[in-house]
Amino acid sequence: MISATERTANYAVLLVFTLFALWPIGTVLGAALGPDDAGGVGGLANFAAAWEQGRFGPSMLTSVAVSGFVVVVAGVLSVLAGYAFGTMRVPGAPVLFPLFLLGLMVPGEVIVVPLYFDLRTFGLTNTFWAIALPQVAQSVAFGTFWMRAYFRSQPASLIEAGRLDGAGTWRILWRILVPPARPAIVTMVVLTYLWTWNEFLIPLVMATDQALRTAPLGLAFFQGQYTSGFTLLAAGAVIVAAPVLIVYLFLQRHFIRGMLEGAVRE
Repeated sequence: MISATERTANYAVLLVFTLFALWPIGTVLGAALGPDDAGGVGGLANFAAAWEQGRFGPSMLTSVAVSGFVVVVAGVLSVLAGYAFGTMRVPGAPVLFPLFLLGLMVPGEVIVVPLYFDLRTFGLTNTFWAIALPQVAQSVAFGTFWMRAYFRSQPASLIEAGRLDGAGTWRILWRILVPPARPAIVTMVVLTYLWTWNEFLIPLVMATDQALRTAPLGLAFFQGQYTSGFTLLAAGAVIVAAPVLIVYLFLQRHFIRGMLEGAVRE
């Protein structure tokens, strides 16, 4: 039984950490809504000015397209690969699965240069695919590890019961195993979306066309133009971060549940 003193201390500690986490966000948001550097009224006009001067429209659309493609493709492939490694006897699994894990262990900075020359050989550099496909591969590495752990934690009797009822491999996956896996899948989707949206190095190296700039790249070039205008930079940073915050707030209940439960259930 927790005493009133211990409960108060716990809330006090949580409040301190909450303020510590929210202080940078509040500072940037306050600067974005404050008077501009020319002494204007500020407010929402700062966001309109940053959007127009930074030309965030095309870069935001590129980030939405890349993130959507990576999340959908990597999510489906991760569920399929995790299902195979977690419930089936895959030939060569002791070798294949560690290869997937290499995608988690090898930093992207190590592979980006040889990957650029590989994609250039196939004529894919400076295209949408040069930005999206490497991130699909990176996300599948994590997603396969995550979903394999989840599927391995499911009772074998659940799968056997489905087979006794005449369910095939695909029906067992999509009708029996996937519905209760929603928290784990949502957690994987949110993390994949977050990493893809914030990716900076791959779009910078793989695509030099201005039309293919992602939102973080657009913010970086905007910063280069307005190094002394903190108000507009803060407004641009809020614009770029807003889609991630919106998606997280919309899915936070499932995301937190998936993180608390973990991919492995006892």
